[in-house]
Amino acid sequence: MGFSAFLASAVCTFVLPLLLFLATVKLWDLYCVRGRDPSCPLPLPPGTMGLPFFGETLQLVLQRRKFLQMKRRKYGYIYKTHLFGRPTVRVMGVENVRHILLGEHRLVAVQWPASVRTILGSGCLSNLHDAQHKHRKKVIMQAFSREALEHYIPVIQEEVSACLKQWLISSGGGSCLLVYPEVKRLMFRIAMRILLGFRPGQTGSDSEQHLVEAFEEMIRNLFSLPIDVPFSGLYKGLRARDVIHAKIEENILAKLAAKEPTDGYKDALQLLMEHTQSNGEQLNMQELKESATELLFGGHETTASAATSLITFLGLHHDVLQNVRKELQEKGLLGNFSQDKHLEMEVLEQLKYTGCVVKETLRLSPPVPGGFRVALKTFELNGFQIPKGWNVIYSICDTHDVAELFTNKDEFNPDRFMAPFPEDASRFSFIPFGGGLRSCVGKEFAKILLKIFAVELAQNCDWQLLNGPPTMKTGPIMYPVDNLPTKFTSFNGQV
Repeated sequence: MGFSAFLASAVCTFVLPLLLFLATVKLWDLYCVRGRDPSCPLPLPPGTMGLPFFGETLQLVLQRRKFLQMKRRKYGYIYKTHLFGRPTVRVMGVENVRHILLGEHRLVAVQWPASVRTILGSGCLSNLHDAQHKHRKKVIMQAFSREALEHYIPVIQEEVSACLKQWLISSGGGSCLLVYPEVKRLMFRIAMRILLGFRPGQTGSDSEQHLVEAFEEMIRNLFSLPIDVPFSGLYKGLRARDVIHAKIEENILAKLAAKEPTDGYKDALQLLMEHTQSNGEQLNMQELKESATELLFGGHETTASAATSLITFLGLHHDVLQNVRKELQEKGLLGNFSQDKHLEMEVLEQLKYTGCVVKETLRLSPPVPGGFRVALKTFELNGFQIPKGWNVIYSICDTHDVAELFTNKDEFNPDRFMAPFPEDASRFSFIPFGGGLRSCVGKEFAKILLKIFAVELAQNCDWQLLNGPPTMKTGPIMYPVDNLPTKFTSFNGQV
């Protein structure tokens, strides 16, 4: 081979790829710098943008909480990054989050990553805006009214009680229980019955397990790169969603044939269908399936995370569990006759300390780590510019961590909630359900469900966490890495 041929080969093999790489890096750097709005004199927040195209998405997906903690330590309460294909500002701290949540429709609008929008669909509540969002939220809120919640209480109590009995039987046989997957199955059954109107045994155990697995696959891939090719996260998430949609469509058709609910109450899906029909509109099957899928996501995945954390904290703090039992004893809910006693809304509302245990659990371990917005215009936040079109993530877990309202922040202390906080100080210091116009529609349902779960647990069970305090991971919901192996025994009813 001549020298010229060798030189040409070397250029093609080494020099051109290197130049292409350097050009890509330079263009990425210019893209990151020019993302700044030149009409605003303020600087961009500190931070890094990561690799071209991928940004820092891979680090977030692989490291999750460790990555976010490192960023907070290095850059503070507001920093820039590049996630899920978009330049992003991550925000935490009471005043910063207040600015974002109260700026809905004025400074920011909800905008989840492209993969979330694609999988959940454009017709679900979290992807609607302005009048459409307000209208749909008003309809769905009927399913979480006080009257509706009173109808749900016996169903929740029945499912939780049956589940705990099965746990005790399993543990009695000498085997430990992996709590997190068990709780997810429990919460899925409750959500299927209450939110979508499935009757007990309607899906069958095999079908139920298949649906649970499909839902978990969908959730695992909600936050992924927006690339729909075989074996990608988005591809797998969409295939799992299709399985769920098929079952929901089957249930919608059954509702249309039955005309009237058989359980004495109207579930959220029934209310959505009736509202559409009462307005003389054609039922949009795709929108109904998307709304139902979103309700299932909000109604079981997040409550499963919170209920698992509840078991964790009560298992680690026996004094708190004893205080819960003392409160139950004072209300006649502990002892020989308590097992057959049906809970009612008035009694649950009187369980102040148990409610504080739920709040403290949500403070230390909020199931949802934060929310996504997009900047509608360039605006100032604490001395930095947030450019128009950039994504904004407000952090729930970090805001809880740094809130000055709470002393001894790492300590599990439900008593901190026994005395009311000043309204203005607490409004954005404790935000497990978000805040502002986009606060969680099912938050009262979640509180009631978790309270019933805590009551049934304290009435019936003692337990030991076999691995001690678990390592928590976010993916995208908070969960214990080891699934929380636990040994349950029957509680003897004595405080």
